[in-house]
Amino acid sequence: MTENEEFEYVAPAVVFPGQQAHEEAFRTAHDLLSRRFPVEALEILEPALADDPDNIGLRSMRAWAYMLRAQLAKAETELRWLVERDPSDAWSQHSLGRVLERQDRLEDALGPLRLAAVMSDDYDHHAAVYRVRNRLAQREG
Repeated sequence: MTENEEFEYVAPAVVFPGQQAHEEAFRTAHDLLSRRFPVEALEILEPALADDPDNIGLRSMRAWAYMLRAQLAKAETELRWLVERDPSDAWSQHSLGRVLERQDRLEDALGPLRLAAVMSDDYDHHAAVYRVRNRLAQREG
């Protein structure tokens, strides 16, 4: 190896006894999405979701992929399904609010954003509520 060559270290996949393909699909999709490869993540997720359409983890990953691709209607559908199943999921509530905000549906966005902020007390969630409230006030003013 010469001085100018670079090494890329890749950790081997962790396999647990009894691991199913869905866990591998989730893990792979999460890795791809964190690197901002939503198309490739969807290619992994769709077959797994065909086998297990009610898998909340996989559907969360699909919602994230749709959000990254700016397929906002599809993301909204996924997120509404997730929120219906678990209204206490702050990530789903916040994501739904962000998708609605990106569609300029500010009045609709405020409810889920407020819920996420109260549930998580996360700075970013509170900032989203503040941002949407300010945009609404500018419209009215």
